[in-house]
Amino acid sequence: MKKKWQILSISLALTSATGILHAEGNINAGKQKTTSCTGCHGDNGNSMVATFPKLAQQHSSYLERQLHAFKDGSRSDPMMSALALSLTDEDIADISAYYATQNISKNVLPVLDADDEDEKPAAANKDIQALIAQGSDLYRNGNLTSEVSACIACHGPFGEGNKPASFPALKSQHADYLIKSLTDFKSGSRSNNPENIMHMIAKKMTDEEIKAVSYRISMMK
Repeated sequence: MKKKWQILSISLALTSATGILHAEGNINAGKQKTTSCTGCHGDNGNSMVATFPKLAQQHSSYLERQLHAFKDGSRSDPMMSALALSLTDEDIADISAYYATQNISKNVLPVLDADDEDEKPAAANKDIQALIAQGSDLYRNGNLTSEVSACIACHGPFGEGNKPASFPALKSQHADYLIKSLTDFKSGSRSNNPENIMHMIAKKMTDEEIKAVSYRISMMK
């Protein structure tokens, strides 16, 4: 009961904090405006580099929020901040609308770095499956002992997110990007989320938990 209440209370708090209406952009115009985005995020929002996020099938409300954050300086990245400064509100709405209509690509099973050069592939595969299972439990149930909230509360049972609340879709995102994002939230270097809730959650997570849940999310379809 305590765990269910923890999930519900966080979900309700964040929904009330971010329940904002967003005007839909022009998809066709957005496609034409993504020229400067394709180098990192791919022609259709599916980046080929694991440290660059996939934008395909992401909620337009979330993409708009992030682009505005880069533009006003509440979120900082040398490349994205510079690009966002040149975008109008209409550009941001159009680009976000376009990426939201694209289908996100699936990921292949991650390969763990072997600590032992003689480790067999079968053993490595067993290790990654165990790590994903750990991440699945954390995603759905959280960690009551360390008070890490379940991801499912805000990001949905299948990583689909919540468009009205601007909670991002996470399914099939690159594991490396998810690991970096959670690590940045944990350290406080990224804090542009309502009530800084992601920092409050991530700071209680171990590095292994961050890795486990990131791998699990990357396998969601």
